[in-house]
Amino acid sequence: MLLEIKNVFKQVTEPSGEIITVSHAEHLMLDKGGQMLLTGPSGSGKTTLLRCINMLETADSGSITVDGGVVFDSDRTEKLTAEQKRENQLKIGLVFQSFNLFPQYTALENVTLAAKIHAKNRPDFKQNRKAILAEIEENGKALLKKVGLSDKMNNYPCELSGGQQQRVSIARAMALKPKILFFDEPTSALDPELTGEILKVIKDLAAEKMTMVIVTHEMNFAREAADRIIFMDNGVIEEEGTPEEVFDNPKSERTREFIAGYSD
Repeated sequence: MLLEIKNVFKQVTEPSGEIITVSHAEHLMLDKGGQMLLTGPSGSGKTTLLRCINMLETADSGSITVDGGVVFDSDRTEKLTAEQKRENQLKIGLVFQSFNLFPQYTALENVTLAAKIHAKNRPDFKQNRKAILAEIEENGKALLKKVGLSDKMNNYPCELSGGQQQRVSIARAMALKPKILFFDEPTSALDPELTGEILKVIKDLAAEKMTMVIVTHEMNFAREAADRIIFMDNGVIEEEGTPEEVFDNPKSERTREFIAGYSD
């Protein structure tokens, strides 16, 4: 089991004073090589759940483990050490709606920057600096080739299309060799004609059995690339199952309404 979520609960207080549940997941599990896809209407809690898993937000209660490491446990009395937090963060790769590339760096420099920073913590870095940096550089080139950008390695973000910039951000997320890739609406900032570029990369990663958790409204992609669909509404998991179960025979009336809305 690579990812396990138990009774993760998150509430927020509105300016009016009203307390609302933004995310509640009772029990979710994801095996190595699996693809879990979270979908649902805006404000349904899927992005909040994603942010709790990858430590960008703190849940109010519950537990989250990634590759055997405790990311969050409300029953745990001792806090995680800085080293434990860093180890957990290295298990996770993040791809956001916005590309968040550094404009002053080329595509290759964006991909390799984090790996070069982390390499300085290696005990053998001073002794093997040249070889380590060369290996990082070669890995960066291989990742850009994987996402179809081998001819854009020396281009700056301003010289790339939106789809190309997002592909660079995917390569960057893979540079530290994470156990799981998390995607938060990776195509929402793109024009429809560029969306296909990103969906192809994600489908290729799924075919290679990359473990992924994806938030998306792309229903066709969800059917083709995910092996588990989670439909959320009003902060709770309304339905979960295989693509065939959720799309072809949904149990929930709310799920049927949502799917029908995207089919019209």
